[in-house]
Amino acid sequence: MRDPGLPSLDQLRVFIAVIDHGGFAHAARALHRTQSVISYTIANLEEQLNVELLDRSKRRPVLTEAGKALLADARAVSLKVDGMRARAKALSAGLEAEVSLVVDVMYSTCKLVRILHAFQKEFPTVSLRLRTEALGAVTQLVMDRTCRIGVSAWMPGAPDTIERQSCGFVTMVPVVSPDHPLAQIKGKIPNEVLREHTQLVLTDRSTLTRGQDFGVVALRDWRLGDLSSKHALLRSGIGWGNMPVEFIQWDLDAGRLVQLDVSEGPSFSAPLYVIRRGDEEPGPATRWVMQQFLDMDRQIAEASAEASAQAAACTAPSGPSHHMPIPMQFHQRASEQPAIGPLPTPTPTPPAKVA
Repeated sequence: MRDPGLPSLDQLRVFIAVIDHGGFAHAARALHRTQSVISYTIANLEEQLNVELLDRSKRRPVLTEAGKALLADARAVSLKVDGMRARAKALSAGLEAEVSLVVDVMYSTCKLVRILHAFQKEFPTVSLRLRTEALGAVTQLVMDRTCRIGVSAWMPGAPDTIERQSCGFVTMVPVVSPDHPLAQIKGKIPNEVLREHTQLVLTDRSTLTRGQDFGVVALRDWRLGDLSSKHALLRSGIGWGNMPVEFIQWDLDAGRLVQLDVSEGPSFSAPLYVIRRGDEEPGPATRWVMQQFLDMDRQIAEASAEASAQAAACTAPSGPSHHMPIPMQFHQRASEQPAIGPLPTPTPTPPAKVA
């Protein structure tokens, strides 16, 4: 038996049309061809593949077992070719083939997912490469052109080629397991007491912050490579540490974690920025993603202001809360969008206490 030949794309699409439209005559009308041409094309396809695709013994052609198996392949080939043509059309119009993005692990997962859903609908032919990193690793990937844009806190030592725009804040809270000794302390906890307990700290994979500590106050600390590991160890009671409030809100509500009332305050807000290289012009899809990060926090700020106005008109319920209230000033400031421009030359400043 000879090997199957190479079917044409037209043959595959005629085969699909016969099945989708319910017969040779209906397929002929849909494709604006004669019925004899449709029949001839299917016969040639069967000869090419050395199999019978349709059972013609009945009034309407019915797929054979081989036809059922090969119909899925025919559809897959047709869709791939259509996708390739759409991508080629987009590229010829100046649309980039891929958007590469790196996001700090502290950025809200809910916001990120919402942006990516919108991106998929807006640019179905553009691929997305997403990475999540911490601290200076975000800036490093943008600097070495691994990713075109990033969402990160500002890092000391970033070159002048990196441009930034404010895209909101992340609220950090010091937390610990309810079984940890620190959770048993009533009132404010001074730094002298915190230093005596193991602090869980997120470490930087890059060299930008080598030798620098941000908010490490404990005499003994554990350095962790990802936020999930830090979260798991906090819940296990191994140590204390700062976490994004959105990441652990459910744990606070359920009592799996307890917010510490430290002397420096129950929470703090760290600014986030959309960053890119100023010597490279982003494509249309990349610019669209950047704008989504900027608009996302602005929309949240507007919704927060509306919710605050509604709450002010009502009487707040009394009763104990599960954890200390989180200041929301960062929502009010999120709408402040400085103009894009190169980063100022960093001046030596004491590291923020953010660990």
